Amino acid sequence: MTFAVLATATAAAFGGLAVPAAHADGSGDTKITNVAVSGTNVVLGTSGAKTFTVSVTARDDSGVKAADLYLDGPSYGYATPTGAVTCTPAAGDPTTSTCEATFVLDPQVDFIDNSVAGRWYANVWIDANDGDYLSADKAGSFAVQRASKLTVDATPEPVKKGKTITVTGALTRANWETGTYGGYTAQPAKLEFRKANSSTYSVVKTVNSVSGGALKTTVKAAEDGWFRWNFAGTSTTPPVKAGGDYVDVR
Repeated sequence: MTFAVLATATAAAFGGLAVPAAHADGSGDTKITNVAVSGTNVVLGTSGAKTFTVSVTARDDSGVKAADLYLDGPSYGYATPTGAVTCTPAAGDPTTSTCEATFVLDPQVDFIDNSVAGRWYANVWIDANDGDYLSADKAGSFAVQRASKLTVDATPEPVKKGKTITVTGALTRANWETGTYGGYTAQPAKLEFRKANSSTYSVVKTVNSVSGGALKTTVKAAEDGWFRWNFAGTSTTPPVKAGGDYVDVR
């Protein structure tokens, strides 16, 4: 995931990009031109640490000497690199370097509740070889999210044409407080159908999840094919699609 970022000592525009809510301070001509996190967002289940990298591309007329960065998020969210931040000059351009740091987040170690899910920010310090420096808060952002699961079951199977099919399922997500997956309620999920001779799903209707994340609706049997639920995701929970459940219509 690449962030649209910019930070200079005067918070000036660079390349047409801007950083909302970012704050920068420093001296000289040091600039940050890009901040990126490996993969997309950081999605965590109920167990297992997630390792990811954050890279900062910066430039100064004298070249970049070193960098430091840390992450902060909602509530008590905070993370520092697991080791040193390494800066590598660009090929053929000694004024520009990409500085990279490795981070680890473990829901069983770092989180005591779910309040840290949401938007996290990279805060960066850059030192140049000539003594210039740049300190940039919120130089880039990404989401730390609670992993989601989605099931589907279409019955009866087989079914006579024109009869009623009941499609159920459950939308759940990681609960870092309990170490289990719990129902995600009051969330819209699309029921989709793919004909037996097609590779494309189309939307049938939208249903909101209820207690326990339960999803339920009925449709008329028309032709053979697969039903699935599709959840678009939220700021704290990633999108997820259920595997298709095939119905034989006779």
